[in-house]
Amino acid sequence: MLEGETIATGAIATCLDCKINLVLQVLRSAAGYYIGTQCECGPYSRESGYYRTERDAQNALETGMFGR
Repeated sequence: MLEGETIATGAIATCLDCKINLVLQVLRSAAGYYIGTQCECGPYSRESGYYRTERDAQNALETGMFGR
């Protein structure tokens, strides 16, 4: 992972377009559940790998044990 690629490694935590402060949360895509951010513009970042279940992703978010 490159420095500044995710919020955890220094990316800006505010969407430059809609000015929303980004909050880490469990999100879902076709590939599975992941920890990321979204704003009014749509999905903004993916901060983790993919998880099979929402509960697994939620546990990772709650413990801080996630990364790409």
